[in-house]
Amino acid sequence: MTGNVLTKLPTLPALPGWNSIRGRMAIVLAVPTCLLLVLTGLGVADRAADWSAARGTEAQVGVLLRVQDLVRELQRERGLSNGLLGGAEEYRDDVRKQRNRTDDAHSALRAVLAQESSDLPDASASALDDAQVPLADLSTTRTDVDAGTADRAGTLAYYTKAVTALIDAESAGAAHGERRITEGVQALQALARATEAVALERGSLNGVFAAGRFRGGEYLDFTEIRATRLAALGQFRQLATSAQQSDLDAAFKTAAARRVGGYETQAERGADGSSLNVAPARWWGDMTTLVDDLHDVQRTVGDDVRAVAEDSGAAATRELAGFLGLGALIVAVATALAVISARSITRPLGALADEADAVAGTRLPTAVKRIQEANPDTPHPGGPNDPGGPQLPGTAREITRLAAALRNVEHTAVGLAAEQAVLRRNSTESLASLGRRNQTLLRRQLGLITTLENQELDPNALAELFELDHLATRMRRNAESLLVLAGEEAPARSWPGMVTVAEVVQSAVAEVEQYRRVAAVDVEACRIRGHAVAELSHLLAELVENALMFSPPQQQVEVYGWRDGAEYCLAVVDRGIGMTLERMAEANALLSGSGSFLTAPTRFLGHHVVGALASRLGAHVELRPTAGSGVTAYVALPAALVREPSSTAVVSG
Repeated sequence: MTGNVLTKLPTLPALPGWNSIRGRMAIVLAVPTCLLLVLTGLGVADRAADWSAARGTEAQVGVLLRVQDLVRELQRERGLSNGLLGGAEEYRDDVRKQRNRTDDAHSALRAVLAQESSDLPDASASALDDAQVPLADLSTTRTDVDAGTADRAGTLAYYTKAVTALIDAESAGAAHGERRITEGVQALQALARATEAVALERGSLNGVFAAGRFRGGEYLDFTEIRATRLAALGQFRQLATSAQQSDLDAAFKTAAARRVGGYETQAERGADGSSLNVAPARWWGDMTTLVDDLHDVQRTVGDDVRAVAEDSGAAATRELAGFLGLGALIVAVATALAVISARSITRPLGALADEADAVAGTRLPTAVKRIQEANPDTPHPGGPNDPGGPQLPGTAREITRLAAALRNVEHTAVGLAAEQAVLRRNSTESLASLGRRNQTLLRRQLGLITTLENQELDPNALAELFELDHLATRMRRNAESLLVLAGEEAPARSWPGMVTVAEVVQSAVAEVEQYRRVAAVDVEACRIRGHAVAELSHLLAELVENALMFSPPQQQVEVYGWRDGAEYCLAVVDRGIGMTLERMAEANALLSGSGSFLTAPTRFLGHHVVGALASRLGAHVELRPTAGSGVTAYVALPAALVREPSSTAVVSG
């Protein structure tokens, strides 16, 4: 036969802090807070990237302007050197001065690269380093130019290669960020290529005009240079702003630019190799003016790009600070909400916990004690109509309900305590009444048995009467035990004067069933005050009977007595099965008078009786292990109950 099998789902591990309300509130608020912080972090990363790009663009534009300064000086040195190689000796001093300006521009570029290389893109910094490699042969080229052994076309190509490498290096690692910055950098690079084309045309035709005609493929180079210039200018116009286009138009509308156009028209007529009558110095001067104007436009464009980059960087900085402030605000608000929410819950709960502790530790025990001590007919306080307990204004409905439930629990507990007190009082009074009735009946029975014993002459019948007398005596002790458990005063039996300890022991032994197994081995002489004899005899009888019950049938129980200073000690020794240390500790707790017999198992009632009697007598009773096996019950009687023995023994009963 098969059936459904219920499997226990695996328990997930508890989150750290989940065992407290504050921890749970923190976790609940931490999840959306973390999500908001992630979104804020993405915004911070994006703004940081924009800020870094703007900062890199500023550095790159600054370096590009330095590169353009070097390009400008190389372009001038290229044109002058080409004119010198074309036969214009008047350029020799200008070439020498121009070389110094070129070297100064190169040194300035290296200094800027060393300072700004960390802010440049890696590709841009690497390309600029590679672009300076051709300049290593600059001194050799200059030596060949001074010696007149350099080829004009080859020298022009060398300078052009160096300039082109620098311009191409400007395009490497181009900034990618805001559209205006990207287009501005691209416009700056397009203008740089157009300026190079104009400068290259200046240098190329400078040599042609110095030589008086085109040679070889120089005219074809001239047309290619003009086509490159026009293409670069067209790209610039697509990317430049209207103000930048106006600056470019102004550069081409100057008188020098118009004369340059006339010179170019004359150059076009010499395409067949015919003679050209253009003074190289005039061409150089007007063309240099145009190139300088174009460089000024480049600087203006670069300044515009740098300004845009600065504005973008400032905006990115503000937005970055805003995102960081927003993140801090989110954390602060979440923390404040967590603290306020947790305190709004934990404070009322703490008050409820304090109230519960007060109920359990003070109010409820006090109410129960008051109920137990009050008149049964008096209504007990703390009922359902008693509001009781502090109010918790301003708290959540759930906590208010919890407080009301706690008060209901208190009222119910008080009501139950009242019912239990009544029940306990009724039970105690019933036991006491039953005990007194039994005691009265047993006293009459013992009186009748004594009368029959005095009248009986038959030994067999007399022996049976003695057994009946012994049985009635045991029943009387049980009735007295019932009165002791019910908290009644001492039994009516009392002896005037003093009684010896030996007689007290004999009286106790007479009240147990197997009295023949009890032996008073060594009882030192001493006297006990009469008012304590009945209770002490009852106490010893309970201990002796307990020892007889838990020892072998053939084994004797021994009683010892001795003085210990002002006190007198008795010991009931058995060698039976013994007790565990835990069970012996529990029994000693009962013998000390603690605990209630109404909640104790019935097999421990004898210990309650002994504890109650010991408390009345002011005696101390304790169980200890017997050497070998068994248990020894020690009874220490206070000095107020004992007296030194005298020559005359007083015995009464």
